[in-house]
Amino acid sequence: MFRFTYMLIIIAAGVLFSGRLHAAPYEIKPADLENGGISLSALLETFEAGEEVILKVGLYAGPVFLSKPMKLIGEAGAVIDAQGQGSVIHVKAPDVTIQGLILQNSGISHEDKDSGVFLDRDAHRATVKQNTLLNNLVGVYIWGPHDTNVRENKITGRDDLRVNERGNGVYIWNAPGAYVGFNDIEKGRDGIFVNTSKENIFEGNRMRNLRYGIHYMHTNSSTVKNNISEGNDAGYALMYSRRLKVQGNVSLGDRDHGILLNYANGADITDNKVIGHGNKKCIFIYNSNKNTFLKNWFEDCLIGVHFTGGSERNKMVNNSFINNQSQVKYVGTRWVEWNNDKRGNYWSDNAPFDMNGDAIADDAFKPNDLVDQIVWRHPSARILLSSPAVRILKWAQGQFPGLYPGGVIDRYPLMSPQSPDIGRYWSAKDD
Repeated sequence: MFRFTYMLIIIAAGVLFSGRLHAAPYEIKPADLENGGISLSALLETFEAGEEVILKVGLYAGPVFLSKPMKLIGEAGAVIDAQGQGSVIHVKAPDVTIQGLILQNSGISHEDKDSGVFLDRDAHRATVKQNTLLNNLVGVYIWGPHDTNVRENKITGRDDLRVNERGNGVYIWNAPGAYVGFNDIEKGRDGIFVNTSKENIFEGNRMRNLRYGIHYMHTNSSTVKNNISEGNDAGYALMYSRRLKVQGNVSLGDRDHGILLNYANGADITDNKVIGHGNKKCIFIYNSNKNTFLKNWFEDCLIGVHFTGGSERNKMVNNSFINNQSQVKYVGTRWVEWNNDKRGNYWSDNAPFDMNGDAIADDAFKPNDLVDQIVWRHPSARILLSSPAVRILKWAQGQFPGLYPGGVIDRYPLMSPQSPDIGRYWSAKDD
């Protein structure tokens, strides 16, 4: 009996709205659903593929399932509320656009991937733009479709759960060609988390009050450019990934790391700016090889660069190390050169001479010495840094280079800092 009644409602709705043609968008008001006794999800199933539907201002009950290509556009003040059940909108068809809606109150099941918008594996070329996503476990979950576009959304995650129970602002799994641009993301776990994917572009996003701003795992041949990470545990965590382009990004006051490389190889790290505001590490390089660090700015961290011995053949040129308490932390017995044949890096604690005026210091610079290594191994020794004994040791190292235990050497230190070209990588937003 229930099934028969439900079928009559669907048929009635189809007759009621059968007069619509493709010539103009169709508008839905909350009263239409109340009078027709039908859910928004069921009503949208009656539309033909490719239609444009506008939701007028008001509150609509979710969850909503979209199984046909269409444009679902919200008038200002149109809200879909999942009421704590599942995903607010679950997209199961290609070529869907979701725009201008307030999407809120998903469920909290990680197993079910509850999200503000869940793009299923067949949701190829989906566009999610200019929406406000509130109090969802995951803001936008891209689970397998290719060439999706998530841009200009305001995503505010949950902070009423423990960090490991929260979801990410944008979660990408095996979604080649995903573009995530110009979103404002805060709270939740990570701003943008990507796993097992390739050829993604993350551009112009702002991320705050998170664990990691952008978090890469097992993702190759992708680009991170002109994003801003502010006040997170780490800004850009690049792990187990190859051939990344990390260009023109900013990290402001991220507590543990501005940029973290962990088994990241062949990356191009160029024109980024990290300002630590006295926090731990501007950049941490762990077991990462063949990366290029060019014209980056590392300022006001306890450690400018923490560099481990498992990292080989990294190129470090034209970078600026400004007012870090320790410019470089590297514990090793061999020398690692951070320069090419003609240029090195700028070090704010280097007091060099340039007798020939070529903007290159006359003497090599060693940013980590025996005193540094003693302090790293025995932090309580820091109280002795201004003592006469330490000053004598530093002088002796300058007179007798054999006292140096190995470490980083810059044979062509620069006389002036090199400002990163942040705007170089900006591109216009697509319509």
